[in-house]
Parts: sequence; structure tokens; C-alpha cells
Amino acid sequence: MATRREFLAASLAAPFAAGARAPDMGAATTPAMTHSTQVASRMTLAIHQNTSRAAGYRGSLEGWARAGIRHVELNDGLLDAFLQNDTLAGARSVMTDLGLTPVCGAATLQDIWLPGPARAQSLETWRRRCEQYAGLGLERMYAPSLTNREVTAEDFAATPDCIREAGDIARQFDLVAMIEFTRTSTHLSTLTTALQMIRTADHPNVRPMLDFFHFWSGLSKFEDLDLLQPGELQHAHFQDVLDAPRELTNNNYRLIPGDGIAPVVRIIQKLAEKGYGGSLSVELFRQEIVNGDPFEIGTEIRTKCERVMREAGVL
Repeated sequence: MATRREFLAASLAAPFAAGARAPDMGAATTPAMTHSTQVASRMTLAIHQNTSRAAGYRGSLEGWARAGIRHVELNDGLLDAFLQNDTLAGARSVMTDLGLTPVCGAATLQDIWLPGPARAQSLETWRRRCEQYAGLGLERMYAPSLTNREVTAEDFAATPDCIREAGDIARQFDLVAMIEFTRTSTHLSTLTTALQMIRTADHPNVRPMLDFFHFWSGLSKFEDLDLLQPGELQHAHFQDVLDAPRELTNNNYRLIPGDGIAPVVRIIQKLAEKGYGGSLSVELFRQEIVNGDPFEIGTEIRTKCERVMREAGVL
């Protein structure tokens, strides 16, 4: 009799056996989707603007640049606030002048990956975000799995079509769109379900990403990483997890990698084995970090994360 994991692995492989394309990074439409076709030995450290969002768009980037950070992930809300008094060209110049490379951008939208009352407005915003991020020189963007309602089997059946529609918009701007499964989502909360939906949708511009916090503190298991196809993963959010009751887990459980109990080194090594060679982007929400000085926070993150990355053999 097959084990549960053998059954799950078979179900995730089924779309390929039925004729859907396996991830073909060499035939992809954008440069962003070719960076991890080979087994990677190196990754880059980045910081998500959520981590220093109290400092604003410019303040976070300036502080991190002084700390020696070279890769950054953009927050949609901070970008909007900056654009109230400046231009998209000005936002790009901030990064260029500081020697920073944007690796990804966030689009926090309700019902973007499934039918729902907020989806029409979310798709309009999604298109605007695609245009903005393409104008800033990005090759990747993501949206977390967010909805405010109970999800049904019919919603899951409709998810692949919703993924394709968002992917079609991203393709118009030569962007790779990524789905972030989130531990508390009533829709996509695990790596296994996210992979199943993405593979069923079979859109060349939609790929999975991994958030260490959502992965390790949620219902996913370490062995689920074996389900990743070589080169399939396109981005990673990088955190450790607080040693405290899992039943009380919230965003305050996110720690700088190396400060918690998650097997971050093993996860990194497994991702490298799966051909991932992109950024490890630190995204934190603890108030003492969010409200801290970006230079000091960036320095601490760089010191601790580079130690972890060296141990994992990817720096």
C-alpha cells in the first residue's frame, strides 16, 4: 500500500504525466526564469522592505546600503507613499545611486489567486504593480495567498484559471509572478497545495516561492522540499522561528536567521540541491526591528545571515 507521501508525490506529478509542461526554464519568456537552471552553489542576501518599513522607501534603502546590503525587495505600500511626492524614475534612481539591485516586489492583494469579491479590483492593481515593477527594472513579483472568506472546493477548482489570468498580465510586462503560500491562509497555506495549483495552471510566467517562516511554522514538512522540480523555485523569504509554543505563532515569531530553532542551514542546502541560486530575502515584522535604525538592522542581518549562508555553503 502506498504511503501518504508517495500518494501526494504522485498527485503532484500527475499534471506532467497528463501533458502539462514541467518547468522548462530554458524555454521561459524572461531572463528571470533562467537564473536557476543549474544546481546552485551560491545565493545572494537581500532584505525585504517590510523589515524596515517605518523608515520609508528611501530611508530603508539608504540605511541598508550603508550596511553593505546590495540586493533589496520592494514593498508596494512604501513605493506608493514615495510616489505621492516623486516619480517612478526617482524611485529607480534611489536604488541606482545607492548601488542596489531590486530582486523582487510585493503585491499584497485580496483574492488574486481565486474567485472572490475583491478580485476585480485586485487585478486592476496587479496590472498597475506589474507596470511599476517592470519600470523599476524588476524581473519578479509575488502576491501572498490572501482572502477574507471561507474557501470551498469550487474555489480550488477555479484557482488554476485565476493563476493563468494573473500570469497573462505578468507576461505582458516580462515578469515572473510568484505565489506565496501563507501559514494562516484558508486557500494556499502549504508548499504542496501551492505546487499542485501552479503546476495544474501550467503558466510559463507563474512559479512558486518559499517563505521560511510560513514553511516551517505551518503545516508543511521538511520532506515537502523534495517535491520541488530542479530550477522550479524562483524566490525565497528568509527567516528563523522563535522557540515558543507553535499554537501562539504570529509575525513576532519571525527572527533573524541563526537566532531561532528552524533548520535554516538544512533548508538552504536542500534548496541549493534543487537548483536554487537566487536571493534569500530577509522579511521581519518584530517592532524593535521594523522601527529600528536601518543601518544597524541591516548590519546585524548581514552579519548573522552571512554566517548562516557560509555554514550552508552558499556564500
